Amino acid sequence: MLQSQNPQLQHLLEKMWRDYSTLNPSAQAIHDLFVGQGEKVLNDHVAYRTFNHPRLGIRSLAQHIEKYGYKPMGEYFFKEKKLYAQHFESMNKDLPKIFISELELEKIEGFVAEEVDKMVAQVPDALIQSEEILICGRPWKMSIEVYQKLASVSEYASWVAAFGFRPNHFTVNVNALKKLHSLPLINEFVKKNGHTLNSSGGEIKGSAAELLEQSSTMAKEVEVNFTDGKLKVPACYYEFAKRYPLPNGELYNGFIAKSADKIFESTNQKK
Repeated sequence: MLQSQNPQLQHLLEKMWRDYSTLNPSAQAIHDLFVGQGEKVLNDHVAYRTFNHPRLGIRSLAQHIEKYGYKPMGEYFFKEKKLYAQHFESMNKDLPKIFISELELEKIEGFVAEEVDKMVAQVPDALIQSEEILICGRPWKMSIEVYQKLASVSEYASWVAAFGFRPNHFTVNVNALKKLHSLPLINEFVKKNGHTLNSSGGEIKGSAAELLEQSSTMAKEVEVNFTDGKLKVPACYYEFAKRYPLPNGELYNGFIAKSADKIFESTNQKK
């Protein structure tokens, strides 16, 4: 974990990683495999999911990183999945970018918005105003029945319903690696060590010509406690991103919507 000059921000980033890697131990295992190869693992970006509800949209989460100097830098539209996203960057380019997406409730079946209203009503204002919301997990009651009904319409909605607010994924900064310096090398290394990659749209999304290449593992299932029992649900995944230079020599720092669209499917249920 890169050291931030702000100890409070550093503490928050560490808590984010701890929450994420506890839920997703395979990410810690892959991280440790990289370290075992002598690599220094830096984070390219951390991603969050939410709904465009007035109380819990992108702004509600972004306020807690903007106070540390993060600023909105790009916006993205996912027509098929009915998502909107923004990414935020720190002036310190060594710190991870933060990518926050939200489900556009007005574009999806009415019962989804109704269920989201019920969920959001259970979230106290004090939590929304605290940065602890970034690692609070699920702050509402959720049944298997409602979870599965949401999943039949939107995998994204059901993921947020099951896991709440926590990092959906961390991303290895491939440009900072020495040995495993390309996605083909990383993908083979990860697969050789027993991890499954997201192959939707190909194992590598994007290209050097588009200035960004990405790949990711498939989220492993974890047992989630619901109000009416337990169910195994795909949790979090680990992503790998390699960036290429712009004409001015600086690395491209944005995202490609069509690639991110496929990366989102890393949490899809097994069919």
